[in-house]
Amino acid sequence: MAEAARTAQATAERKARKDRAGQRKAAKGDLPRILLGGRKERSEATGGDNARRAAQQKADALDAVAGARARIEVLQPLSVVLPPTGLPPGRTVLTFDGVTAGYEAGRPVVRDLSLTITGPERVAVTGPNGSGKTTLLALVAGHRAPWSGTVRVVAGAVMLDQRVSLLDPSETILDNFRRLNPREGENACRASLARFMFRADAALQRVSTLSGGQTLRAGLACVLGGAVPPPLLILDEPTNHLDIESIEAVEAGLRAYDGALLVVSHDEAFLDAIGLTRRLDLTNPSGNAPSAGG
Repeated sequence: MAEAARTAQATAERKARKDRAGQRKAAKGDLPRILLGGRKERSEATGGDNARRAAQQKADALDAVAGARARIEVLQPLSVVLPPTGLPPGRTVLTFDGVTAGYEAGRPVVRDLSLTITGPERVAVTGPNGSGKTTLLALVAGHRAPWSGTVRVVAGAVMLDQRVSLLDPSETILDNFRRLNPREGENACRASLARFMFRADAALQRVSTLSGGQTLRAGLACVLGGAVPPPLLILDEPTNHLDIESIEAVEAGLRAYDGALLVVSHDEAFLDAIGLTRRLDLTNPSGNAPSAGG
């Protein structure tokens, strides 16, 4: 914008100098009248062209500035700042001790599984369909009881399933946030939702009208945006049906989260982006090993 203004100013000054020189020559009578008339017409035409060119340059500069601002609006929310969970490194947040469970008697889906997650570990549960991932999450969430063994989960743990069912679809995003974070004031609610790209009136959308990516972002905002986020967050295939922008927003939120994560996902790029420390392969649970980056 400033560059365009400087260019237009320099062009106008050059024209003004040429016009003054012509006027001085005319005053001295050095030029024939017909030539003077032609120069005057050309000068006026050139002045009109320069004015139009300057106006176009200014308009182009304004468009460029608007485009840059639009890009900044897209990029800024991807840097998410969240309150700390206060989870110490030695705190145990999840324990499976010799757990066996299933749906039909005599046909266990999870067999004699032992698992401990301590501190802000980030654990991915992997394995083909039918290996027990859904059953494991149901056990963690308390939706299914083990046939044998024990499951212990830290108080305050939250699970976001594929439907983000902790949100009430008949309520707005803001109403859901208030319900899940009753101690937060209006300004804190608005600020937390803005970090996940729900600014101003966007926070007043009903959950039932949101896309899959928006719903997951709303769920993360409501869960992680409170004064003290949960110490353990469980995610079930969080990137299913999401576009790239939504995935990046989710990744940014999870990178800013300092609690423990238990994630079921087939999306290897997503798992790499959130900084795994360990994988639990349900086809060989006794052979657990840290991830390549952990």
